[in-house]
Amino acid sequence: MAKGTRATAALDKAGVAHQLHAYDYSADVDSKGLAAAQALGIAPERMYKTLMAWVDKQPVVAVIPSDQRLSLKKLAASCGGKHAQIMDIAEAERRSGYKVGGISPFAQQRPAKVVFADGVQQHASVYINAGQRGLLLEIAPADALCFLQAGCSDVFED
Repeated sequence: MAKGTRATAALDKAGVAHQLHAYDYSADVDSKGLAAAQALGIAPERMYKTLMAWVDKQPVVAVIPSDQRLSLKKLAASCGGKHAQIMDIAEAERRSGYKVGGISPFAQQRPAKVVFADGVQQHASVYINAGQRGLLLEIAPADALCFLQAGCSDVFED
C-alpha cells in the first residue's frame, strides 16, 4: 500500500495537518464507510464518504457521514439547482482520478464544487478517503473546508 496519494501530497504541499490510517478494504460489504469505521474503531458519524453527483449538469462532490444517506433534492437546492443525480461509476472515476471505494474530495483530476454535510464542524477531526482503497486521512474539519473552499449544507435524507 502506498504511503500517500495525490490527495495527501496536495495537503502536504499546502501544509495542512493530517494523519493517515490504513485498514483492510473489502469490496464485498454493503457500506464501505461503515465497514471502515468499524475496522478503525471509530464512530460512524466521524467517517465521511465522498459521493460524486451532477447538479443541473454541473459536477458536485458531496461529503457526508458514512451513517447517513444523501438527499439529491437537498443537494440540488443547496447548490441553487433544480435536479441532482449520482454520477455513474466510470464518470466519477474519470473526473476524480480515483477508483470508487477510494475517491477523495482532495486533489481530484477535475476539481468540482464540494459540499460537506452540516455538523462536520462539531468534530475535532473526521476521517475521509485519502484517494486509495483502504487508506483514510484524519483531518480537522476546518482545515478540510478551507483547503477545498467548501461549504456546509443540510444534504441528508429525512
